[in-house]
Amino acid sequence: MGPLALTPVSAYLDHAATTPMRPEAIDAMLPFLDVRFANPSGAHRMARDARRAIDDARDVVAEIVGARPGEVVFTSGGTESDNLAVFGAGRAGAPGLTASHGTVVCSAVEHHAVLDPVIALGGRTVGVDAAGRLDLDHLAAVLEAEATRAAAGESAGVRLVSIMAANNEVGTVQPLAEAAEIVRHLAPAAVLHTDAVQAFCWTDVAELTSVADLVSLSAHKFGGPKGVGVLVVRDGVALSPRQIGGGQERGHRSGTQNVPGIVAAGVAARLSADGRSSEVERTTKLRDRLLDGLVASVPGLVETGAVAGPGGPDRSGRVAGTAHVCIEGVESEALLFLLERSEVYASAASSCSSGAMETSHVLEAMAVPAELRGGSLRLSLGWSTTDTEIDHALAVVPPAVERLRAGGL
Repeated sequence: MGPLALTPVSAYLDHAATTPMRPEAIDAMLPFLDVRFANPSGAHRMARDARRAIDDARDVVAEIVGARPGEVVFTSGGTESDNLAVFGAGRAGAPGLTASHGTVVCSAVEHHAVLDPVIALGGRTVGVDAAGRLDLDHLAAVLEAEATRAAAGESAGVRLVSIMAANNEVGTVQPLAEAAEIVRHLAPAAVLHTDAVQAFCWTDVAELTSVADLVSLSAHKFGGPKGVGVLVVRDGVALSPRQIGGGQERGHRSGTQNVPGIVAAGVAARLSADGRSSEVERTTKLRDRLLDGLVASVPGLVETGAVAGPGGPDRSGRVAGTAHVCIEGVESEALLFLLERSEVYASAASSCSSGAMETSHVLEAMAVPAELRGGSLRLSLGWSTTDTEIDHALAVVPPAVERLRAGGL
């Protein structure tokens, strides 16, 4: 079977999982797969050329995220960046860390790349409200309890707090500045990390993440290639490397760098940042038209975590690219099957390695009822989304829901 290609009546609405590469990024990476192929760790002219290309991309990313070039560490993706942040800061200076030596803390709605390492280190989670927004009072209570344990000699205090910038399932933008104030006051020795993977396209990421010591990004979420990520490590932050053996990336992440991918990521980052304002405005209109149309045409459809406003749902607390709903009387897996048959490509929650469906810990933390969680649907938009795709989705989703409720598949 040949490669799948979208047709004029297709709708790719899974940009939160991955967004198409920008053509300019593809063009930028091609020479580094061919004539400029050298290993950047070498000493000769061709190696220096590759190294300069990495440094140029590093300068671009640093400027966009409000960091110094030396603070930008290139990784293999968002998962590695998150793991390096949690394990690297959580274990810094304390090999063989156990729960009694210190505590790592994260929100209950983090991506599994943060949540699972925190759990593996015996850490604690902080709850959210019905809109998916961090419960700041609960954060303070957790940090106060850990301070009490530290004062009693039961732990070394909080080592790391991780609060994502924007949620990967429902799109909620978290109150990072307010959380940072609480962390600095109640756990001043802690490192603050934010997973900004889903925020990069839609927010002034430099301003939003300026309060964080560690910031994770992933290139394939903003039009770059898969296999390239960034961890911003602010100067002075102690971080134990997860990969050693070559000393690349200032010792934070050894291994030969992915030169083509890094170059392409730099180009995609620049395009995304330069066009962000107009793209947010354009995509917000598309998302609102999609959500308003679905709410009006599908009985029993609930906009996830919607905040009531005087003129309708207030969506300002979410990134422009995410439209998440829950639908009564249907199962997500069956609905996605029918949508795919009509060439609407979406998801129910975050993507996992097998593509299998799993219960959303995000919706559970938001206290979404079980009967609604089973019918979750995430429709995520990006730089290539068109009006035609929104039209197609609005034409396909309502009859698919009606068919499932009637017992058909």
